[in-house]
Amino acid sequence: QVHVAQSGGGLVRPGGSLKLSCKASGTISNIFVMRWYRQAPGKERELIATISVGGTKTYADSVAGRFTISRDDAEKTVYLLMNSLKPEDTAVYYCNAQQTSDWQDWWGQGTQVTVSS
Repeated sequence: QVHVAQSGGGLVRPGGSLKLSCKASGTISNIFVMRWYRQAPGKERELIATISVGGTKTYADSVAGRFTISRDDAEKTVYLLMNSLKPEDTAVYYCNAQQTSDWQDWWGQGTQVTVSS
């Protein structure tokens, strides 16, 4: 059984920073891809950052240059550092862990990020 637990998030002023964490535990392979998504009210879930097994990082245009994804394989944890936050970054953020052995994936519980003055 696999569990993906998120932490971080909250309320921040425009221009501020937040760091989200996502830890996978249980019988998950050591080889996995990690992704961060977000879903704003009334909008579809959006893929915003991916980090591959080899550490290659990709970002959505909406967050490139402001957000940084990173991983700690020993801890099976992925991070999302969010800088220069804007009101339009307000959303529920979700992490996704996918093992490459069979491409099975698991979702975190979601965490609210609100950017407001």
